[in-house]
Amino acid sequence: MTPPGIRCETIAEDALLLRFGERIDAAVSAKVLAAAARLRQALPQLECVPAYASLLLRFDPAAWHGHEQVQAAVHATLEATDAADIASRLVEIPVCYGGDFGPDLDALAAHAGLDAAATIALHVAGDYRVAMLGFAPGFPYLLGLDERLAMPRRADPRQRVPTGSVAIGGNQTGIYPAELPGGWHLMGRTPLRLFDANAASPALLQAGDRVRFRAIDADTFHRLARNAPA
Repeated sequence: MTPPGIRCETIAEDALLLRFGERIDAAVSAKVLAAAARLRQALPQLECVPAYASLLLRFDPAAWHGHEQVQAAVHATLEATDAADIASRLVEIPVCYGGDFGPDLDALAAHAGLDAAATIALHVAGDYRVAMLGFAPGFPYLLGLDERLAMPRRADPRQRVPTGSVAIGGNQTGIYPAELPGGWHLMGRTPLRLFDANAASPALLQAGDRVRFRAIDADTFHRLARNAPA
């Protein structure tokens, strides 16, 4: 049994899936992240992996008396959970927009009916939330994009997208943590390292973090890149 509005599915011997909705929605995402925060605090023996509208729970079957015991503990923990339970960090991401750093900026601006400067200003003004990490290690899916900047993904995905590229796909924005193929529109690039497998915390961003972008020029980009940890 789980609180109203949440469906619980058994998907493996050591895993449950909590479903909070069926679509990408900021309010649903907030509920997922609040539940993950509460469960990590109250039941640290569970591994919590949030997605847009669901939460994967992994556990050691030898430590629990079946799925029913896990479900009962989850139910008791989530009864009082709401979006206000999210404890979030604010992370600032410097971005050099346009030119070689963001070859699709002009196309994004034209689609929005704006000039490049106004498009950058809208993107920088956003208050974003990391809904989840996916696609590649450290890739953050960010909700909070101004609807005027939404644009369908490219019909011809690139085989190589540069590391650190800040992009828009549909009504989301994200950051490529490595050189990868991708079909999102590239509007800029950050010198920050989004993923380091050797670090104690490999991913720079975590689900639930708030993100603000800050526009920088090319000289600042190269200076920050030189000073970034190896």
